[in-house]
Amino acid sequence: MGTKYRIDRRSLLAGGSALVLVPGARVSAQTLDKVVFQTDWRAQAEHGGYYQAAAAGIYRRYGIECDLRQGGPQQNPAQMLVGGRADMIMSNPFQALNYARDGMPFLCIAAIFQKDPVILMTHEEAGIDSFEKMKGRPVSLSAAGRVTHWPFLRSRFGFDDGQIRPKTTGLQGYMANPDAIWQGFVSSEPYSAMQAGARPRVHLLADAGYEAYNTTIDVSARMVAERRDLVQRFIDATVEGWTEYMRGTDVAAANALIKQHNPEMPDDLLAYGLRAMNERGIVRSNEALTLGVGAMTHERWDRFYGIMRETGVYPAGLDIRRGYSLDFVNRKVGLG
Repeated sequence: MGTKYRIDRRSLLAGGSALVLVPGARVSAQTLDKVVFQTDWRAQAEHGGYYQAAAAGIYRRYGIECDLRQGGPQQNPAQMLVGGRADMIMSNPFQALNYARDGMPFLCIAAIFQKDPVILMTHEEAGIDSFEKMKGRPVSLSAAGRVTHWPFLRSRFGFDDGQIRPKTTGLQGYMANPDAIWQGFVSSEPYSAMQAGARPRVHLLADAGYEAYNTTIDVSARMVAERRDLVQRFIDATVEGWTEYMRGTDVAAANALIKQHNPEMPDDLLAYGLRAMNERGIVRSNEALTLGVGAMTHERWDRFYGIMRETGVYPAGLDIRRGYSLDFVNRKVGLG
């Protein structure tokens, strides 16, 4: 007969031992709190911190069994959260404003990406070196982009809807047209373009005043109320995972797990994605440098809402604090 332990969550949060002796009990596996976390797409470097926390045992160290589920083209994480099929989801700031606008009992509680990774990509030889020079030119855009960052471009740089062209799957349209302006993500499309022999020039919207967070984490208000300690442990573990991944600290196991979930993901694209996120400050910039990965502030949310209100995406007078909470971030986890 051996010894059984239980998790003491208060001790864990205080930095002490998480295990407390349960007298007279037999040996068994440590009891872990299960959390179903749903990403928004197939596994990739842009999800690396979650996979690091899983592969490196960080979630388990925080007393969590994380059921990490990758997304795909037929999945809608927000619907999964609302329908109770996921405890937390990888999301975006528009969902938080939607929760506030529609009176839905859900919250954004962390922002892993301080900069939205969305870009417009041109060819080096086209000589387009600013957003201003794109005015009046055709822009290949996704359907989602039309209702998210396109209103910003229209308001800030004078773009008009007549410029929009549908974005096709793959980069054939970009490669075939030396004057193409192509929407993508800083950590993926430029790599594919270079592999195909192009010389892409990357224009990051975040560096032009587009202040959207991204790769946010959403949860139900009910879970926050009933399992607050678990929510905090999940966020702290996730922040540790992202901090390690961005530093490139022993990420081989995380990348192996990414490829296990998504066998089509090559090693060189994983390496490029990590490098691009670091070079552009996607995860570690702005308030995250002093408050830790996942940081959010009321001021930043106010500015983002102001941009979206001015462009007509959201109405005036919206109480946006109903859609997010700062309670679980800004704890300087991973700094130092």
